[in-house]
Amino acid sequence: MRIQVSGKHIDVGAALTAQVNERLTEVVEKYSQRPLEANVTFSKDGHEFVCDVSVHLSTGLNTQAKGRAADIHNCFDSALTRMEKQLRRYKRRLKDHHKDRIDPIETIGAPSYVLSRTPEADDEPESLQPIIIAEMETRVQTLSVGEAVMQMELSGANMLVFRNVSHGGVNVVHTRDDGNVGWIDPRNIK
Repeated sequence: MRIQVSGKHIDVGAALTAQVNERLTEVVEKYSQRPLEANVTFSKDGHEFVCDVSVHLSTGLNTQAKGRAADIHNCFDSALTRMEKQLRRYKRRLKDHHKDRIDPIETIGAPSYVLSRTPEADDEPESLQPIIIAEMETRVQTLSVGEAVMQMELSGANMLVFRNVSHGGVNVVHTRDDGNVGWIDPRNIK
C-alpha cells in the first residue's frame, strides 16, 4: 500500500511518518486485503491538530476519518480509531458486496461547478442564470444501491451521486434529517 503523509503549514517529522506508515498499514490490512493507497494530512486548527485519513481500496471504495487532539500523535490515533471502527463495522458488508467483483468499480467523469451564492435579499438579480465560480470534474461511480449507501457512510458524506448498476441511470442516496437514508431514482417516475 502506498501511503502519502503530508502537512498543511506544519512540518511532519520522520518519527510521525514512520508511526503513520506502520500503524495504518497494520489496521487497513487487518480489515481489507487489497488496499491501494492512503493519504494522511495533518493541519493545525487553533490550538488543536487535525488529522484527515483517506484510504482508497482496490474495489473502488474510499473510507475517510478525521481526528482532533492537542497532540499530533493523539490526533492520528483518534483518526485511526475511527477508521478502524468503520472498517470493522463494514467488513462483512464489503465481503458480501465485492466477493464476486473481479474488476474495480467503474467510474465516469462528470462536469462539476461551484456557483456563487445568491445576491443579498435587497439586491434584485438581473437574470436567473447563476454565476459559475469554478469548474472541475467529479468521478461518478457505477454501484448498486447497497454499495452506494456503504460508500456514502464510509466516506462520511451526506450525499452520493452514482450510476445504478442495474439500469445505468443516475441515482442519489442521501442522509435524511431523521437519520435514515433517502434514495432518489428518477427512472421510477411514472
